[in-house]
Amino acid sequence: MTMIDPSTQVELEAAAFRALMHHLLEKRPDVQNIDLMNLAGFCRNCLSRWYQEAAAERGITLSKEEAREIVYGMPYADWVAQHQTEASDDKKAAFQDAFNRNVGPQR
Repeated sequence: MTMIDPSTQVELEAAAFRALMHHLLEKRPDVQNIDLMNLAGFCRNCLSRWYQEAAAERGITLSKEEAREIVYGMPYADWVAQHQTEASDDKKAAFQDAFNRNVGPQR
């Protein structure tokens, strides 16, 4: 395996994160968060929570809404209004199952 110094590794990981966000926000805004969660066990909201947690580990305080705006590239309410559709009862039930498996009922 090619040796990559830690600084370059962080840069590459950041670039991969930006590419993922671009894909989810610009190329596939039609893919609903509930579908991402049901299939992959994470969604855009998870990414914003992970971002917020990473900031907190570095002493940076971000609210839930601030972290979501960073990830969504706009206020969350605007994203919902523009892209989110109502989920079917089947999708909601599958989401609860996926949420419990991935996050656990304690959260």
